[in-house]
Amino acid sequence: RYSGAGIPLLLDAGHLAFAGGDVLRAIDNHHTRISHVHVKDVRMEVIDRLDRTKQSFLDAVALGAFTVPGDGSLDFGAIVQRFADHGYEGWFVVEAEQDPKKNPPLRMAQVG
Repeated sequence: RYSGAGIPLLLDAGHLAFAGGDVLRAIDNHHTRISHVHVKDVRMEVIDRLDRTKQSFLDAVALGAFTVPGDGSLDFGAIVQRFADHGYEGWFVVEAEQDPKKNPPLRMAQVG
């Protein structure tokens, strides 16, 4: 059910893209309600190979479906610009669910 315009939204670019959503369209449609943004990137080549009837979300994380901005498939220049076009002044939180042995946190933070 529709939650109402008075309830703010957190937009998670990576989770939205993982689910097949259009990040730019979501920004355009809901920018007045978005008060917090997670800027997590996705590796579409990993996501496209998933068998969603047999593999879980946790399997996708372990396989490397998520990463920091600039290391994946999303265009964060366009995403940030779209928020700027709508006058967004809230938080951007860089995150990525990944195996720290394969993707050392300091290196990934520097990329992000």
